[in-house]
Amino acid sequence: MRRVVDHAVTLVAWAAGTLSLGLLFGIAGYLAWRGIGAIDLAFLLEPTRGAGAEGGVRYQVLGTLILLATALAAAVPIALGIGLYRGVYLEDPRAKRRISLLLYVANGVPSILFGILGLAFFGHFLGWGKSWLAGGLLLGMMILPTLTLAFAERVDAIPRKYIDAAAGLGLRRSQIVRAVVLPQSVGGLVSGALLGLARAAGETAPILFIAAVFSGATLPKGIVDNPVLALPYHIFVLAQDSFEPGAEAHLWGTAAVLLALVMFFALAALPLRLRLHEEAHRG
Repeated sequence: MRRVVDHAVTLVAWAAGTLSLGLLFGIAGYLAWRGIGAIDLAFLLEPTRGAGAEGGVRYQVLGTLILLATALAAAVPIALGIGLYRGVYLEDPRAKRRISLLLYVANGVPSILFGILGLAFFGHFLGWGKSWLAGGLLLGMMILPTLTLAFAERVDAIPRKYIDAAAGLGLRRSQIVRAVVLPQSVGGLVSGALLGLARAAGETAPILFIAAVFSGATLPKGIVDNPVLALPYHIFVLAQDSFEPGAEAHLWGTAAVLLALVMFFALAALPLRLRLHEEAHRG
């Protein structure tokens, strides 16, 4: 009976995995097929013209990269601090579990709630209006749990004998962090950063409220009332509001560019995550 149940569970797991991969590749393939015809060098290098129906996505790509770079710069130091505190300095197992639970819950918060929070704090309380910095900081808050969990899992996977050997040599805890923990766990932070960027690159709701506009922006020249153009918001507006001739081709081309950006971060993180998983099991 147990063997039958095991086979049934395995079959269901394979079917679910196959269905998920089929949907993923089907959607990605359809987007690529619809959008590849609109993409050329001019599409990537020229600014948008004609209510989104002409030109390219130069400033949308640059604006998205600015938001991602800002998010990464804001999230990485905080993720390092939380991960090191939880994995090295905090000794209470129950407190460690509570922090992990809090991070998992924060990782599941809908992005629209982050957008509302950002609008209330950055837009109204600080009076920044629509600002690239506000958008980047908000995206940094969104990806922080992913970065922290990936880093903390790698810290937990470090063989205890390495830390004990360093302590036996007389190294202080801060020295152990610099000499043992960080070199052994930085790969987890990198993979978490790539996965977080893959998520942040496609987010529309947060930047819709506080960071992005459809037209009229180039590169930011300040902080207050300095929005940017962004690929997700551009796609959103074209899909909802634009009826200009030629806008449909521009829509699918922009979607293909965003898909390529997201897939780049996700695929770059995959081999690193697999290698870290193997190292953790060997350790």
